[in-house]
Parts: sequence; C-alpha cells; structure tokens
Amino acid sequence: MYLTFLNDFIVEAKSQTYVGGGAKIAACRSGSQDIGYERGEWRYLDSYFGGTDFAGQETVWLNGEPVWAMNYFGHIIEPRLIDGSRAGAVIKAALSALYGGEKRFLGGMEYEHEFGLYIDRSEGDCGHFRGMEMIVVEERRAYELDYRGGLIRL
Repeated sequence: MYLTFLNDFIVEAKSQTYVGGGAKIAACRSGSQDIGYERGEWRYLDSYFGGTDFAGQETVWLNGEPVWAMNYFGHIIEPRLIDGSRAGAVIKAALSALYGGEKRFLGGMEYEHEFGLYIDRSEGDCGHFRGMEMIVVEERRAYELDYRGGLIRL
C-alpha cells in the first residue's frame, strides 16, 4: 500500500516539475538547478547539474524524512543527430504520455516522436529499480540516460 502512495506521488511530482515545466527554485547546492513540488506531508526535489551532459538526483520526503531517491546521468552521444533542445522535447512528450496515461514512472515503453524514437527499459519497482532511457535517431543511439534508485531505509 505504501509503495502505491509513493508511486502516485512521484508520478504527480514529476508531472508538475520537469515534464510540466515547473518553475525552478533556489539552488540547494552551488551550481545546481532545482525544481521542487510539495503536497501535504510529501515533498519532492529534482536537483541536477549540467545541460546536454547532466547528472542529478530526485528525492522524496515524507513528514520531513527522506524516504526515496533516484540518481541519474544523461548525455548526448551523437550531437549531429540530436541536440539538447530536441532531446528535451522528445523526453517531455514521452514522459507526459507515461505519467498522464499510465500513471507510472518506470519504463517499459517506446514513444515515436518527430525528433526520434524514445525507448525506456527498467527492472524492479518503486522500492528498488534501475533502468535506461534512450533516443534513437536514424537507427543510432543519439542520447542515453542511466538511472537507479529506490527506498531509503534509516
């Protein structure tokens, strides 16, 4: 039951932040770009560094205690096939479909976009998972991101 509530909050928070064009908040670390979301006793923060090559961490707190986190690193592999702006458009469209339609945040999906084919594969569940997203352009992997995360146990 707890994982269901957590999953639902993560989907809601992700929909309202990066994918939903949420406003940036004050950086929590020097040089980071941060986007946050809160509802009741739940709080979410996505904090990352970089642009076309980037690394970050998403964290969820419940009643002020950290309960879940995900780390990620993504980069453009083939800049002649896709740039950061186009990759962002593909990712936002694909994740909007995943969050809005299927109400989940873990992969197992493909999404065709005019700028490339988005593919996300993962294993595990909200409690412990790892995965990779990629964008394929002209039958070549042009962008990729690795992610992993799960519950934080104190």
